[in-house]
Amino acid sequence: MSSLFTLLPDAVAIDSADSKNAILDRLSGLFAEVYQLDRKAVLARIVEREQLGSTGFGRSIAIPHARLPGLSRPVAAFIRLAAPVEFDAADGMPIDLVFGLLSPEGAGATHLHALAAISRLMRDDRMHAALLAAPGHEALFSLLSNSIDRDAA
Repeated sequence: MSSLFTLLPDAVAIDSADSKNAILDRLSGLFAEVYQLDRKAVLARIVEREQLGSTGFGRSIAIPHARLPGLSRPVAAFIRLAAPVEFDAADGMPIDLVFGLLSPEGAGATHLHALAAISRLMRDDRMHAALLAAPGHEALFSLLSNSIDRDAA
């Protein structure tokens, strides 16, 4: 897996949501379940970051992220939404791919490098199409983990 962050197979999901808040809640639940984190603390940090400006950067993608005390290294989660949802994205378009990142409280450069790697991956047109077409969460994880490994190499 990437040297920048951990993405476990169970942290990749296909889900539905009807609002930005529902997406952030589902993402927090995924982080809490897979990485044994406090769901309310994760949600509070992600919402706090989102209030600074939307992490929906356009092209139907959002990268909600935050720093969280108690983490030893950055961890990631990914959700493909069953249908696009309004997210206050930079381009005004709804999103359907959500790549979340949590980093340790003091992980300045590490957090930024992980965000940059995720952003590069999600901006790739072929990857974007492949993620939307993947038949299930196993295929999504395979696409993401193989691409992240290549990017980190």
